[in-house]
Amino acid sequence: MQVSVFKYGHQNHHDLCEISMVNDRGVQVKILNYGATLESIVLPMVTGPRNVVLSLGGPEDYAKERNFLGGTVGRVVGRIRRGCWRMGNQEVHLPLNDGPNHIHGGCGTDTKIYDFQTVYHENFVETILTLVDPDGSNGYPGNLKLQVRYRLDNFDSIEYSIQAITDKTTIFNPTNHAYFCLDGPNQRVEHAQLRIDSDFYLPLDSQSLPYMGEKSVVGTVFDFRKSVPIGQALNSNDSEIVAEHGLNHPYILTGCQPAVTLVAADKKVSMNITTKSPAVVVYTANHFNNQGITSNICQYNGVALEAQFPPAEDSDLSSITLLPGEVFQTQTTWAFNFE
Repeated sequence: MQVSVFKYGHQNHHDLCEISMVNDRGVQVKILNYGATLESIVLPMVTGPRNVVLSLGGPEDYAKERNFLGGTVGRVVGRIRRGCWRMGNQEVHLPLNDGPNHIHGGCGTDTKIYDFQTVYHENFVETILTLVDPDGSNGYPGNLKLQVRYRLDNFDSIEYSIQAITDKTTIFNPTNHAYFCLDGPNQRVEHAQLRIDSDFYLPLDSQSLPYMGEKSVVGTVFDFRKSVPIGQALNSNDSEIVAEHGLNHPYILTGCQPAVTLVAADKKVSMNITTKSPAVVVYTANHFNNQGITSNICQYNGVALEAQFPPAEDSDLSSITLLPGEVFQTQTTWAFNFE
């Protein structure tokens, strides 16, 4: 197995580095210490190399404009209604950066530069990235020490894990925001097959937040209990799909593994996701339009499968509250088969 590090820039007194990990079968994973970002996963297909996550033109582009591609988004991914977290009789107010709401941690952990180290083992190699997010950062209380680990093994699996600890009561709900495109980065995902081990999803209101609890997927376009094309939802006239311009919905996982299976339209690549998280948010790259730093990406070019705690309807965020000294841990694995 091979690891190499390429320094491509310097920002805020820190080197910007691209770490490349290659297993014995030729699968290459590139990680950036900017945002603990998954930059690319290149599979050595019979027909030639195929990058199966959406990427920018080069590593230097990620810091030019916030784009969330492959970033470790936190402290809290998704929206918090009115930016308000109620903790007993106290309220913590986070900056409003999505209309009346708070989203993606403000200037979040996907925009920070991490320290890192690489570790070699016989059958896997890993990159370990570390960040200390200071007390008061983006309005969040507590000094938070965050460790992100990417591990590539010789079975073509990538394990992504997050561990964190705080010195003050805070809230924490991070995820990786990679957009998967198993047919390659220039294809749309309508014909990719998606299966989610979930009986319930969370309907969204006009602010893209849950508002009515869980709803059964039975009889809806949100039913992915059996593998069906993503276009089942994207091409429907369901009012929520129309309002969101695609899927942007949390699914409550049953706990069975794999939690999610994605298969390329050409059937030559499949990916199984196992996760310790209780939910996955499915987002079909609805907002991309070949503009700005993401000029190489259009709508539906990929699908984000974000393992996390589901977003809350109101300011009761007890499910994602992290106490001083308590260790937060989560793990998600992306396992690939290809020809």
